[in-house]
Amino acid sequence: MQHFASDNYAPVHPEVLAAIGAANDGPAVAYGDDLVTARLAERVREVFGDVARAFPVINGTGANVISLMAVSPRWGGVVTSDVAHVNNDENGAPERVGGLKVLASPSVDGRIGVDALDRWAADAGDVHRAQPVVLSLTQATELGTVYPLADVKLLADAAHAHGMAVHVDGSRLANAAASLGVGLRELTTDVGVDILSLGAAKNGGMIGEAVVVLSDVVPVATGSARPADAVPYLRKATMQLASKARFVSAQLLALLGEPASAGDPLWLRNAAHANAMAARLRAGVEGAGLGDAVRVTRPTEANAVFATLPRAAADRVRADYRFYDWATGETADRVEVRWMCSWDTTETDVDGFVEAIEKAL
Repeated sequence: MQHFASDNYAPVHPEVLAAIGAANDGPAVAYGDDLVTARLAERVREVFGDVARAFPVINGTGANVISLMAVSPRWGGVVTSDVAHVNNDENGAPERVGGLKVLASPSVDGRIGVDALDRWAADAGDVHRAQPVVLSLTQATELGTVYPLADVKLLADAAHAHGMAVHVDGSRLANAAASLGVGLRELTTDVGVDILSLGAAKNGGMIGEAVVVLSDVVPVATGSARPADAVPYLRKATMQLASKARFVSAQLLALLGEPASAGDPLWLRNAAHANAMAARLRAGVEGAGLGDAVRVTRPTEANAVFATLPRAAADRVRADYRFYDWATGETADRVEVRWMCSWDTTETDVDGFVEAIEKAL
């Protein structure tokens, strides 16, 4: 299948498969009490800081819901972007499962600012309103943009000043870090993030993500002063505790790499390649002499390209390449689409796709 639909479509990276195979060496204690998960715990502390605690889970929705529940009381609200997965793409799981009100805020290219925090913070103490107790940022955003380090620090400082914890949905954290040229710790722990949903599946993994608690103590307003104490129970109660957790841990270890390994870790190699393919795709479309027929609509900062084109042309391209519509276009006969690149996207794939768009137009 040829596609630019989602980085979830990509196969498992061979190094991740090899790590799963290596973990399949005889029996091991279940539910995370195994040597592979113990090594993951050590590696996460090496990467994110001495306080960091890792809890492998089954999927990204589970990681987000558990993370938010761990830093929120039952009456809490989650300030986030209007396009955030926790608002739009998890079937109300934070609300249905976590019992938390999502407080969506208007975004610009997927990013929100301190004004969103100030707006919802005004509800603090009002018994008629969900209490704003956690800020949730998506990094990279659903629109393919990235929060710079200074912006994350500014938002985190503002959230903490309001007594709110800071969560990052990091399903594409690797792409954001690669785009900014920074490490995972610089983008999270060092700028005030309290808890992280660490992605794997979109960056070469098979099944599984992790909740990573980055702060030993979070603001008192959240009602859960030590989230690392809460996550094990929440993970089980939300059906996210894998019995054979070593196979999830093995994937995360393969992506994080070992400190003595030569070259860049796999998470960075995969993400940097996906980002580069998105940049090539944008350059190819813009350099194809298509005029206003194809208009790139968002900044291309990670591994996604958004554009509008005639709906009929998009459907013709879809005969050979799968991708998704995102929104209506400038007129009724146009549509905004999303084109995603992944670790296995090749230059030939990109160039062939650009040719298919030219042909369809």
